[in-house]
This record gives sequence, C-alpha cells and structure tokens, in this order.
Amino acid sequence: MPGEALIVVDMQRDFMPGGALPVPEGDKIIPRCNEYIREFRKRGALIVATRDWHPENHVSFREHGGIWPKHCVQNTPGAEFVVELPADAVIISKATEPDKEAYSGFEGTDLADILRRNEVRRVYICGVATEYCVRATALDALKHGFEVYLLRDAVKGIKPQDEERALKELENAGVKVL
Repeated sequence: MPGEALIVVDMQRDFMPGGALPVPEGDKIIPRCNEYIREFRKRGALIVATRDWHPENHVSFREHGGIWPKHCVQNTPGAEFVVELPADAVIISKATEPDKEAYSGFEGTDLADILRRNEVRRVYICGVATEYCVRATALDALKHGFEVYLLRDAVKGIKPQDEERALKELENAGVKVL
C-alpha cells in the first residue's frame, strides 16, 4: 500500500550463527523476512534495508575501545545481506564514521527524509537484534512521527529476557507489536 514501508534491520551475515557477532537462531527468521519483503513489495510498499557498514577502525570494536568484536566491516562478506532484497530496495548504511556509534537506522542517515519523500506514514519493522538495532530504529521512527508496527514473528533478540524487556518498552512507547 502507498504510505507504507517495510524496514528490514541489519539482516547481515555477521549477525547470523557463524558470524562475528551472531544473534542466536537469527537465521531462523530469514524465511519470514523474505516472505514479508515479497508481501510488502506486492502491496506497493517501500522496502528499506538497514545495515551496519563499519570502517575497519570503528569505535564500537573492542580493539578501538568498544564492546563488540569486529563485525560488518564495509565491503566484507560479513556485511552482506542474508535476505532477498529487490533491486530497488533503499539501502541505509549506518555507523559509517569511525568515531560514531549508531544503532538506529535513523541515526546519522537520511532515512526519515527518504520515508517522507515517499509519503510513508506507517513503517513495519523486522530483523535483528530486537533489543539493540530493532529497538532503536522503532523508537526513532516514533520520534520522527511515523506509525510503527513490529513484526514479532520476524525479529530475533540475543537474550530472551532482554528481548522481552525491549518488546514491553516498545509497546509502552506506542509501537504496535503484531
């Protein structure tokens, strides 16, 4: 439907089992994310995919003072998408500056402007990890005035208790969990 966007958050190789920073069973939601991509495309929705797109010396990496192992480095296999994106999907690269962390797809990007230019009012979100980048993207979408829906069967968190806490926080903030 016009007025809608599907935001696929960080469905990248490094966040899958076997990757540098895996979300446990993150690969289990790949088929569901692909179904949503096909379904929303048929409805005429804008398809957006966010990705971590870190330089080699990113501040989030342990060797540079951060808390995470090196992951999703620009132009490496670990940064590749694991979902089937259409050729016209909008790719949003975040955390691209060495000294700036970014969990949300809106942080340091032009995602809000792209959505507004495409007359999007409602965003649907799927991807990983629920308590980090999915949470931050959903909360920022609300701040930017969008109606936000979380596709519960197509998100995966790292720790079940943290994921549940994040889902409650999102619902309390106004995100509709479907």
